[in-house]
Amino acid sequence: MSPETPVALTRRARKIYRALVERYPYAHCELDFDNPLQLLVATVMSAQTTDIRVNLVTPSVFARYRTAADYASADRTELETMIQSTGFYRAKSDSLIKIGAALVDRFDGDVPPRLKDLVTLPGVGRKTANVVLGNAFGVPGITVDTHVGRLARRLGWTTELDPVKVEHVVGALFPKKDWTMLSHVLIFHGRRTCHARRPACGACPVATWCPSYGEGEMDPVKATGLLKYELSPELS
Repeated sequence: MSPETPVALTRRARKIYRALVERYPYAHCELDFDNPLQLLVATVMSAQTTDIRVNLVTPSVFARYRTAADYASADRTELETMIQSTGFYRAKSDSLIKIGAALVDRFDGDVPPRLKDLVTLPGVGRKTANVVLGNAFGVPGITVDTHVGRLARRLGWTTELDPVKVEHVVGALFPKKDWTMLSHVLIFHGRRTCHARRPACGACPVATWCPSYGEGEMDPVKATGLLKYELSPELS
């Protein structure tokens, strides 16, 4: 079989995207937040844990710390205790205190709406920055977490392992306006259907265009049993 041309790859990738949007039209950031600072904090806390766990912790954190200055002056032991259940709480507390200080010192206490500024904050990389930009500011960005990276490779869009390289390769396949929603549907699909160890191939809406079809359960009934979470908000 001849290798896929760049044009064919782009067309296939966009077909997959349209099918995933149809499956998950309600896909969104699953971290709860009301403003850019809350989303930044929640995203930092989400490392190596689930959004569900973070959402259990953030109401009390957001009530206690309302501004960047609050985080900058936080009592470290108190903050660590509040976020302990998210894991790596010492490192996360350290990042949150330093982020608060940096926001106060360099950005008048506001979360900057620019990638080049966000990535200068302590503990904030491109993944966290793109989450904040796309969901708090409406600035398109591709969030390459474990799900997006895995699916990008499994779908044959790239062979890159480095998240930054994956971000650029995948971004080139889609209009910029689609980047944030693309991240959402890939994450939803990775969590619900295209699992790392046993993907539900027989219940996958993009199986027709997936070069990895067959790596998981192909029987439709058994595959449906592997689906996690709801496929529609009405089913929750």
